[in-house]
Amino acid sequence: MRLSKLSLAMMAVFGGGICAEAMALDLYVDAKTKQIFAEPGPGRTKLGSFEKVEDTAAQKAEMQAQKAEAQAQKAEIAQIREDLALKNNELKALDEHIKDPKFSELELSEKGIKFESKDGNFEMAINGRMQVDAQMNVKDANTTTGSTPNSTQQLADGANIRRARLGVEGSFFKDYEYKFEYDFSRGNGSVAAGITDAYLNWKGYSNLGVKIGSFKEPFSLEEATSNRWLTFIERNMAVNSFSDNPNAYKTGIGLSWTEPRWTVTGAVMTEPVGGGWAYSTSKNGNSVCTNAGCTTTVVVNSNGDNNRNGGSGDMGWEVTGRVTGLPWYEDKTKFLHIGASGSERFMPNNLGGGANNMAYTAAVNSNVDRTSILNTGTLPLGSTLTRMGGETALLYGPFSAQAEYIQTDISNSSNATNARFADGATLSGYYGYVSYFLTGESRAYKAKTGAWDRIKPNRNFDGKGGLGAWEIAAGYDHLNLNSAGINGGEASTAKFGVNWYPHSHFKFMANYIHVLDVQQANTTLGGARGASWDGGNLDMFEMRGQVDF
Repeated sequence: MRLSKLSLAMMAVFGGGICAEAMALDLYVDAKTKQIFAEPGPGRTKLGSFEKVEDTAAQKAEMQAQKAEAQAQKAEIAQIREDLALKNNELKALDEHIKDPKFSELELSEKGIKFESKDGNFEMAINGRMQVDAQMNVKDANTTTGSTPNSTQQLADGANIRRARLGVEGSFFKDYEYKFEYDFSRGNGSVAAGITDAYLNWKGYSNLGVKIGSFKEPFSLEEATSNRWLTFIERNMAVNSFSDNPNAYKTGIGLSWTEPRWTVTGAVMTEPVGGGWAYSTSKNGNSVCTNAGCTTTVVVNSNGDNNRNGGSGDMGWEVTGRVTGLPWYEDKTKFLHIGASGSERFMPNNLGGGANNMAYTAAVNSNVDRTSILNTGTLPLGSTLTRMGGETALLYGPFSAQAEYIQTDISNSSNATNARFADGATLSGYYGYVSYFLTGESRAYKAKTGAWDRIKPNRNFDGKGGLGAWEIAAGYDHLNLNSAGINGGEASTAKFGVNWYPHSHFKFMANYIHVLDVQQANTTLGGARGASWDGGNLDMFEMRGQVDF
């Protein structure tokens, strides 16, 4: 059979296509550009011949399985990424929660262990103090009479925890301050009686403070100074008798205005938290002590109750104020401080009987045996007690001097109880002392309170040349609780002290107290024990170790 030329051409083309598919494909690479070509050309080098191979069914299945596995892994990775993103957001939120209030960061400041928010809206500090005291009596009774005093007529040697306080203080929204403090050494069986500060203070204006709650009455320089910064172990007799012993922490509302060089503070206050502000005298549990053989017992906050009940009577109240200023001020180590305090206190005649009465008492600067050698006995209910005080202090580098005078006038109303006391009695006391820092420091002054503040040594004690701060002091004080039928007694003391501050938060004190001629003729209150102190010259050595934060 003959084929036409057209048929031959068509067969050739068709056959060539089939052969092209079956034939290997030659590939060439350009030496310069590294591009791949299917045809030869100048500068191209043959890579080789490549034959197309069809995928088998097994290969296709394997590829599909690999593809499915890859997709599954991709989905798993996506889920992991999503989970990580959620965890990351949670961590960021937690981090912001922690970092914003700064609760993860602690700071030891002058206010204690302090927590503070980044924006300053919230602040809280945990503070505390512990004072461990000891007393050794060189002469502990009146031996000038020639008689041997019995155990009840002597001061006792020993040691105790004078104060053990823990509290929190701070602010919220910048304008509101708060403080709560509890003294575990002063409860005397009543939980509430251990509360010292428990107040809120608004300071929306930088100079103005409005305080509500339980806080210290604004009276006296030495009372306004924290017991942590006192020069001597115990406050002087006049301050102890007229302010501290009746409990300076009372419940009320106070206003204060402070400037860099002067302060004005006032308060309207009732009784201390935990019961009456009073003392009582008793014999064998009786509230009235009238015979010569009875024993005087001082009871602080004797109610043991924070509320009124059972005919306990109305609360007494007082208005108290204090003004301070710096008439001469060169710098923070050279200035003169002056101040005045005043108080009007009224005790209603239904205050609740002898257990809630008021009495002025005083120990003779003793810190462990705090026997009230001077004691007015309970004052008449219905009386008005008017206190007045003047204060001054000079600071000149390492040298300082301080003095105060306090007077209390007692006015009886027409229906005042207890005819033993005449109307118009005046009780008074004063003190003065000087101190000097051998290591060159100066006492620190806080203008906001018009009182002394924390001592910071120039060099802390470190055993490598740092000695801490060393201070010596000498003072004299006098208290007279005899007037218009009130025979509370009279005494003077001379004292010498050495203080060592190894660190601003640690303090060690040593005092030598010499009591000059106690005049205690009140046999009605003290009986044989009271008479045993009359004419006595006592000597005692006292020590204190203190830590605060």
